[in-house]
Amino acid sequence: MQQHRCGGGALAFCALTVAGVMAVTAGCSGGSGAGDASGRGERLRAEAAGAGGSAETLRRAADVLAAAGSAEMRTSMETSAGGTRVTIRGRGAYDFRRQLGRVTVVLPKDAAGEEGHRPITELLAPGALYMKNRGAGVPDEKWVRVDTTALEDGNLVTGGVTDPMAAAELLRSARDVTYVGETELAGVTVHHYRGTAHLGRAAGGASARSRGALAAAAKGFSADAVPFDAYLDEDGRLRKVRHRFSFASDGPAVEVVSTMLLYGFGVPVAVRLPAGGDIYTGLIQQGRTGEGGR
Repeated sequence: MQQHRCGGGALAFCALTVAGVMAVTAGCSGGSGAGDASGRGERLRAEAAGAGGSAETLRRAADVLAAAGSAEMRTSMETSAGGTRVTIRGRGAYDFRRQLGRVTVVLPKDAAGEEGHRPITELLAPGALYMKNRGAGVPDEKWVRVDTTALEDGNLVTGGVTDPMAAAELLRSARDVTYVGETELAGVTVHHYRGTAHLGRAAGGASARSRGALAAAAKGFSADAVPFDAYLDEDGRLRKVRHRFSFASDGPAVEVVSTMLLYGFGVPVAVRLPAGGDIYTGLIQQGRTGEGGR
């Protein structure tokens, strides 16, 4: 299986990384309740008021999600390059303790010059991304496996979905954090933070399962700094996060905005990774914008 650089940037799978405008709303289910708002909510406000408190709160986000166990998710990825914009959406569930997830990714109608595309099923695992219905030339019953530690972006954008644990681990490197204030997201009170994550620092402080992919991303992105907006509920659980990534290229610069919504905490997540015989190892046909590829 061969990887290609898109004409607009260093992205491994062109069909999933053409440019786009995000169209995510906060209208999903709020999932489990906000918990003891009078207690934990006051703690978050107090931390925000103290020096460095907001950054410390965000650096714990990955650990809080692991304690919560699992969640349902909705995602949106918008990329923009050379005046072209496309949005990729996903929906699924993720187990933060095992760092395993299953998501269905829907490509926009015109992402490859076609009227419609079959949804792509993706399995997220430490160090690996599995995709079904990946593209032409792959038998329907077969999966494509990608080593995320070998990707230039560490699978932060390649699959059209940022791995949820990687998204939370990025916040361990939060700097220059501002507490924006309280707002409401799908009927749940959340605390809005804005700041900058740093890929290199995130890789150094990440859990063992996430470290390899984040280290690859730290080398592959044109900018180490990743601006973000994060929203935590009264229990300190990450409910929404938006990251803004930048790629350098020989052509127009590529900007990618990845947004993830989390809800339905504690939902059962069943993920069975494909056996070796179910993984396709041949060439893959994949399209650029106006070009063929493999």
